[in-house]
Amino acid sequence: MQATAASGAASLDSAAAAVTPAISLQNVVKTFGEFTAVKGLDLDIRQGEFFSLLGPSGSGKTTVLRMIAGFELPSSGRLDLAGRDVTRKAPFERDVNTVFQDYALFPHLSVAENVGYGLKLRRTSRGDRRRLVAEALEMIRLPHVADRLPSQLSGGQRQRVALARALVLRPQVLLLDEPLGALDKQLREQMQVELKQIQRTVGITFVFVTHDQEEALTLSDRVAVFNEGLVEQVGTPEDLYERPSSRFVASFLGNTNLVEGELARGLTGSDALLSIRPERIQIRQPDEPLESAGMSSVEAVIEEVVYTGPSTRFVARTSAGQKLIVQEQNDSRASSARRGDRVRLEWSSRFNYTV
Repeated sequence: MQATAASGAASLDSAAAAVTPAISLQNVVKTFGEFTAVKGLDLDIRQGEFFSLLGPSGSGKTTVLRMIAGFELPSSGRLDLAGRDVTRKAPFERDVNTVFQDYALFPHLSVAENVGYGLKLRRTSRGDRRRLVAEALEMIRLPHVADRLPSQLSGGQRQRVALARALVLRPQVLLLDEPLGALDKQLREQMQVELKQIQRTVGITFVFVTHDQEEALTLSDRVAVFNEGLVEQVGTPEDLYERPSSRFVASFLGNTNLVEGELARGLTGSDALLSIRPERIQIRQPDEPLESAGMSSVEAVIEEVVYTGPSTRFVARTSAGQKLIVQEQNDSRASSARRGDRVRLEWSSRFNYTV
C-alpha cells in the first residue's frame, strides 16, 4: 500500500513538473526613469519549446530577455524559472545561459578552452571537462577547430562555438539575443536550420530575441509579438500569420493587405478591418467565372509589376481606390498581366481575416 501511495505521489509530482512553465512572468513592469519599457507583462514559456520574442527596436523584447537573465531586475511583478521565484536573484543564481550577437568569445583562448571555460569555473574534473567539450564540439560539427583561436574562425563558426559554450553547461533555459544578426543572408538561413536542429537534440528551452519576422516564423514553436512594451499576440507561427489579432501583428508579420471602408463593406457587409495576404490572391480576367463558390472578388487595374526572381509582385487599385498587393510564384500558372490591364482579383473568403 505504501509503495502504491509513493508511486501515486511521484506521478503527481511528475505531472506537476510537466505543466510548470520553464519561465513565467507575472505582471512584470520595467521602467527606466520616466520611460516604461515593459508594461504589465504576463507570459508563460513552456518547458522544451523554442520561443521567440519578436518586435521592432524599442518594443521591450530585449529588456524582457535581460530580466530573465538577471541583468535587469523588474521594477515590479514576479519572474519564476521552473516554478522558483528568481525575481531578485543575481544572474549566477539562475540556471540560464546567454548567447549574444557579438559571441563574446575570449580571443586569447582556443575554441576548446572557450567552450570549457564555464566547466572550469564549476571545477569540473579535467577528464570530464575534456569529454563534455568534445561532445559539444561534435554537436555543432566543429571538432576539427578545437585548437584554433576565435580569430581563425568564420562568423558562422564563431556563432556555433558561442552556442556550444552556452550549451555545455546544460542550463534549464538558453537565452539568445539576436545571435544571427551579424551573419550574411545565406549563412543566416543555414544557421537557422542548424539552430533548430540543435534545440531539438538537447531539448532545452530556447528563448530567442529577433526583429526578423521570417526568422521567428522559421524557428519558433511559439512567438510573442511585442509593440511598445506590450505583447500584442502570442501563438504559433501559423496562428500569428494566418489569424493576426490586431492591425500591428497583421502588418508586422510579413506583407499583408489591410482592407477597410467601402471595399471591406462590399466584401463582408461590415466595417471590419480585414487582413488578406498577397499570396492568397489570384489574378483573373474580368469576364472569367469565379473558380468556385465561397470566393471573394473585386475588379482592379494593375499599376505596377515587379519581378523578384522566384515570384512577381503586382500592385493593383480597385474602383474603391484601395491598393492591393498580389504575390504570385513564377510558374506555369503565373499571370501574364501587365501594367494598365483591367483584371479581377479573386481569393477564398475564408482568407478574409478580421483584425
